[in-house]
Amino acid sequence: MDTAVQVKKQKSISKYAIYIVLLALTAFFSIVAEGFFTTTNFFNILRQVAVYGIPAVGMTMVIITGGIDISVGSMMGAASVGCASLMVAGLNPILAMLIVLIVGLIVGLLNGFFTYEVGIPPMIVTLAAMSILRGLAYIISGGLPVYGFPASFTALGQGYLGPIPIPVIIMAICFAVGYITLEKTSFGRYVYGIGSNREASRLSGVSVRKVMYSVYGLCGMLAALAGMVLLSRVNSGQPKAGEMYEMDIITAVVLGGVSTTGGEGKITRVIAGLLVMGVLLNGMILMNIPDYYQRVVKGAVLLLAISADMMSQKRLSKKI
Repeated sequence: MDTAVQVKKQKSISKYAIYIVLLALTAFFSIVAEGFFTTTNFFNILRQVAVYGIPAVGMTMVIITGGIDISVGSMMGAASVGCASLMVAGLNPILAMLIVLIVGLIVGLLNGFFTYEVGIPPMIVTLAAMSILRGLAYIISGGLPVYGFPASFTALGQGYLGPIPIPVIIMAICFAVGYITLEKTSFGRYVYGIGSNREASRLSGVSVRKVMYSVYGLCGMLAALAGMVLLSRVNSGQPKAGEMYEMDIITAVVLGGVSTTGGEGKITRVIAGLLVMGVLLNGMILMNIPDYYQRVVKGAVLLLAISADMMSQKRLSKKI
């Protein structure tokens, strides 16, 4: 009985830890960073994290199944220059976006194929995809920014619906759909089941193949969408767009309590993890901390988040 109480207490602490960290960081930067605690800056933080938050929904599902996708940043770069090039060539912006989304879906499905069918570890598969996609971004653009697409397209990344930035609305929709999918559908239960015990899920009649293809396909498509939002924000297709974004996305997901070993995590807490990253980066920028120091901090946060997850898993396994 005591052991069960301890396990429950451990999980309760883990559940609220990310919200405490978020409040502490907000309080800290409100004191030390001038201009941080303003409505304008809070909306700015939300707009900044939207580019990470959109693919974070797909990444959450992938990691819950026990996988990972480190190609999302390169997918964003390829989507950025690809969509820009199609529009410059005269294609309708909506049609260009649909094509890029389909390409993102296909790339994700290929990641799922090599991971599930061929049996290559997802880290290796998506590392290869990361290199291929980044190379394609440079090939498509010739290594130069792509300009000259319709001005109306900028509304996707720079526009507002009332006081709310459109990228924030897109991110909110993605998280809402992700929440319903994971928490309210049988597909969501399959995702968790595969992450907890893939073989048991297979024996119980779950089509592991379909679920794996679906989560990787969704992750690729959302990364492509985020790349187009980023394109709209900066108003040019940059072959370097999305570089190293995969680290921030994975950090936000792991900070949100999604276990790197699979089978555990809530998408609602991923939102808090995302906001922690946004507040941290925004605060450091307002304090004029150089970019290379920011990289050190982000790397340390990722390492600490994964370490905390692994130690928590070990403690729980000993107590059960």
